Amino acid sequence: MTHSPALQKVPPTVVSLADHEQHARQQLDDNAWAYFSGGAADEITLRANRSAWDALTLWPRVLRPLAGGHTRVSLLGRTLAHPILLAPIAFQRMAHPDGELATAYAAAALGAGLVLSTQASVPLEPIAQAVLSDPGRGPLWFQLYLQHDRGFTQALVQRAEAAGYEALVLTVDAPTSGIRDRERRAAFRLPPGIGPVNLAGLQPAPAPQLQPGQSALFDGLLHQAPTWDDIAWLRSITRLPVLLKGVLHPADATQAVAAGAAGVIVSNHGGRTLDTAPPTAVALPRVAQAVAGAVPVLVDGGIRRGTDVLKAMALGASAVLVGRPAVHGLAHAGAAGVAHVLRLLRDELEVAMALTGCRTLAEAGAHLLDPATAAVWEQAGPR
Repeated sequence: MTHSPALQKVPPTVVSLADHEQHARQQLDDNAWAYFSGGAADEITLRANRSAWDALTLWPRVLRPLAGGHTRVSLLGRTLAHPILLAPIAFQRMAHPDGELATAYAAAALGAGLVLSTQASVPLEPIAQAVLSDPGRGPLWFQLYLQHDRGFTQALVQRAEAAGYEALVLTVDAPTSGIRDRERRAAFRLPPGIGPVNLAGLQPAPAPQLQPGQSALFDGLLHQAPTWDDIAWLRSITRLPVLLKGVLHPADATQAVAAGAAGVIVSNHGGRTLDTAPPTAVALPRVAQAVAGAVPVLVDGGIRRGTDVLKAMALGASAVLVGRPAVHGLAHAGAAGVAHVLRLLRDELEVAMALTGCRTLAEAGAHLLDPATAAVWEQAGPR
């Protein structure tokens, strides 16, 4: 029987996602803060993810008919109350004892989609059991890292299917971890009792027998890294749609569609892998153009306001994912904090829509943005 998460209150002075972040910093120790908030190397991409959304200008429209408007969108055959999903984040019990369970309850209560991490600190089955019966919930997807043991990976996929997950989100942008200086300075370690419980029983990969002068990365670890051939293998072993997360280059987006991906997620891993990679707001319209409507395009990275959600939709996104803000809410207020983060984003989205003259998100296009941005986008061709 799945227990309900502890009920906590959000302080009345918390009125933005930035407020949630400040309160979370007071709750999390340096070890957890380095993991959840840090990026790769000099954290240039981490900062750029945020500033790129800020740099986009929204043009207000006036005297437009707005009565009866809504935030509903269609995604993989479902109608969602709004286009906000929670991105996969590992080890959420470092932020709060209820961990991913609290996040799942909050997502279901607010009609938001949830993508559970392979490296969740709560097993995938009780998460599904807790939310699948909620008629107002959003999609329930499982994020997957292909393991060196493909048999173990297949069994993990079968577990997700049996539990009721509705899609797989394969992370493709991390064949190796980024250079995470902040984590190294903090000497990051998982606390006792917290770990990737869904990977229990996975045996370590055999240690490579390296010759003098060989690279532990290129001659060792990367022999296990997934390739495009593995996309075909994954699709052959599951009935679930497979989305690829971590696509930035338009050529990769085109290849993803050709490989049968059900969707692509424009992501740079929250700025945690390749530093100086482009911010997702810059990559999004290029990927959307390359895909040309063949599959849904989602985006994450730096989204902190409802205006950011609207900008993403205007640039061709079908939906957005948020990660760190959910952890911030979780850290200081549990499930209530996560729910509050989602409520703020949806409320802000509705206000932004009204002030830009959008009765529905189908009306959100490049015309909402700065004319120079719109001209470039229109010249690129149809979405």
